[in-house]
Amino acid sequence: MVCSHESHKQQSHAMHGERQQDNLILCPQCDMLVALPPLQSGSKAVCPRCKTTLSARWSEPRKQPIGFALSALFMLVLANIFPFINMRVAGLGNEIKLIQIPQVMVAEDYASMATLFMVFVQLIPAFCMLAIILLCARVRLPREWKVWMAKVLFQLKTWCMVEIFLAGVLVSFVKLMAYGDIGIGASFIPYCLFCLLQVRAFQCVDRRWLWQDIEPAPVIEQPLQTGRTGLLQGVRSCSCCTAILPAQESKCPRCHTVGYVRRRHSLQWTMALLVTSIILYIPAMSMPIMITEALGNKMPSTVMAGVVLLWGEGSYPVAMVIFIASIMVPSLKMLAIGWLCLDANGKGKANADSERMHLIYEVVEFVGRWSMIDVFVIAVLSALVRMGQLMSIYPDIGALLFAMVVILTMFAAMAFDPRLTWDRANETIKKEPQGDGK
Repeated sequence: MVCSHESHKQQSHAMHGERQQDNLILCPQCDMLVALPPLQSGSKAVCPRCKTTLSARWSEPRKQPIGFALSALFMLVLANIFPFINMRVAGLGNEIKLIQIPQVMVAEDYASMATLFMVFVQLIPAFCMLAIILLCARVRLPREWKVWMAKVLFQLKTWCMVEIFLAGVLVSFVKLMAYGDIGIGASFIPYCLFCLLQVRAFQCVDRRWLWQDIEPAPVIEQPLQTGRTGLLQGVRSCSCCTAILPAQESKCPRCHTVGYVRRRHSLQWTMALLVTSIILYIPAMSMPIMITEALGNKMPSTVMAGVVLLWGEGSYPVAMVIFIASIMVPSLKMLAIGWLCLDANGKGKANADSERMHLIYEVVEFVGRWSMIDVFVIAVLSALVRMGQLMSIYPDIGALLFAMVVILTMFAAMAFDPRLTWDRANETIKKEPQGDGK
């Protein structure tokens, strides 16, 4: 009877702890422990320290993502069936389907460019939409499959570049208007709708809610105090499912992701990737990214040469877009990442510094992927402009090098742990063990 009473007491204590911790979350950007308020439909909770969105509540949290994801997949199928865009020059015409773009690049021995297009524009978005449908619909699947899909879904979200490709198509239209007549095919509108629907599907899926739906977060025994960092309280946040875990527990019991109080060797990895991207950036800017063949004459073109040509033809807005996305953004992004690493390894104390560096990190993380717009422009041009000796466009080695620069800088931003900049805002952090973050 005593054992039964003790068991009941422990169970009640565990349930009380679980209820108490259900609304707690560690901010993934600044490590502050925050108590989430009750959220109304259509509202979100943000971190009071760094203003990062922590959780959002949507009306019909299952039906909305499923509806948008299903519609997006249907539009993607339509976009690959019918002609996408067409061009007519001096009586000669050519039209392509979306699926033919990588086929043309493979035929020209540019399988690497074709792979990037298929992965970022077709395969990853399609997988993410399918994962949203299966997870939100509670399809009967083994728990291990659900955990794997949820982990991959949020890891691949950044690599969905549908909207960037669409922007590249629009830039291609402006470039090609000087050479002939450009028209859109029956699949162009479905692809635009696919772009909007997949963005909306991602918006309606809250990471915290989805993981709670798969399995409740593990209960942590120690008392927690909001308004203090997890580092000071001996706890950490799982980088995958946002569960609060003891600092010494390296493997999350819910999603099985291995993690630490701070990302191991974060600054070393970030700097290594940054230096590699800088090394590749020099030949990417100096070597031709595409070759235009007109009446038997081959004219190689670098990124800067393309900007100058557009500016000279009077296409000032497009020239500015290419210049900002392909030259200014990568350069400033590499400088910003280097600045973040130096700041995180410095001795500053002011909270304003942390806020400024956090803003820089958010901008770097958001704009970096848009540098791929020039790569997609080349993919569209090389697939569409195929008119023999009259006029043809081919990708060149510079395009692949530039794509690698963009990908490496994205990996560098992901490797950087933004919590390191906020650790400097607390003088007491110096007295605490830093784990393996630096």
